[in-house]
Amino acid sequence: MSGLYFHIPFCKQACTYCDFHFSTDTKRRKEVVDAMHIELQRRAAELGNKGLGSIYFGGGTPSMLSDDQLRGFLDEVRSLSTIALSAEITIEANPDDITEEVLAQWKGIGITRVSLGTQSFRDDRLKWMGRAHDAQQALRSIDLISKAGFDSWTIDLIYGLPEMTIAEWDEQLTIALDHGMPHLSAYCLTIEARTALHHQVKKGLVRPANDEAQAEQFDRLIARMELAGLIQYEISNFGKDGHFAVHNSNYWKGVPYIGIGPSAHSFDGVMRRWNVSNNARYVTAIEKSERYWEEEHLTHAQRVNERLMTGLRTIWGVDLGTLGDDVLGREESTVKKYIDSGDLLVQADRLLLTAKGRRFADRIASDLFMSSIE
Repeated sequence: MSGLYFHIPFCKQACTYCDFHFSTDTKRRKEVVDAMHIELQRRAAELGNKGLGSIYFGGGTPSMLSDDQLRGFLDEVRSLSTIALSAEITIEANPDDITEEVLAQWKGIGITRVSLGTQSFRDDRLKWMGRAHDAQQALRSIDLISKAGFDSWTIDLIYGLPEMTIAEWDEQLTIALDHGMPHLSAYCLTIEARTALHHQVKKGLVRPANDEAQAEQFDRLIARMELAGLIQYEISNFGKDGHFAVHNSNYWKGVPYIGIGPSAHSFDGVMRRWNVSNNARYVTAIEKSERYWEEEHLTHAQRVNERLMTGLRTIWGVDLGTLGDDVLGREESTVKKYIDSGDLLVQADRLLLTAKGRRFADRIASDLFMSSIE
């Protein structure tokens, strides 16, 4: 079943590393929400009648929306389509927005999963990242979420920070595991263009962690999660059985989804579409019934390459039968090289990375890419 994504483009403050579309000016929040409702109505036919398997409120900071605003989106969806009884409905949240009352409201409107943007349990790191919460708020929010009775929940952590030691990373993982989370998303810090962090690095104010330190922390992450019984089902995602993220897993499997809101992306299997990353332009275009998106019809080569790039990141790998392209024949020598090195394997007509190969997922996928002229 397809998925539905709502991009809520507002944050209390800017994180130093973030390059997602957001605004700290919330004066036009109602206008944006209203415009998103109009977009949803106009795209009702795309929702289909087979039922939605997942709905995801991302951003930005969706937990900044009121209960009424979140309920309004879900009520609208129910009036336009069918939400499967087993559908995963996720909201991304920041620790400073979590209260018992808010969690009860979310459960009441049908949200089944909370994704908590913890990032770190150290106040100095949180301050450096530009986060709005402190470590105590992070711990308290985890405690509240764990007791609230959601079907699942997850936290985010970031490693590969400047001057981060393996001891610090171990401390972070221990705190997370001690609080019993059923799922963890752990991301290596990347320096994205046009972010505050990128500016700091260019000015020599911040010295990024080296590749060796990041690789050591990645290996420790895998070892600790395996010991705790969490399965690495995607390069950066670990979950107990029954707690894998349905919505995000479908992204990696190439399942169609619809994105609503400024900067939101959509994919129907052959076409990718993305909305303008500007709140004012999005609202104005919606109000005037003007075009507010761009789109690209993917070539066969692009579709093959996307399946390789996303599929190889997961434990499910890539179903060779669905590619419509003989990767094993076209890249026989490259495939053999990675099989011989213990990075890649072919099993039941699926191309899979080994535990060793996951450290080089992007490089291996790109080496198997189909050229656009083929």
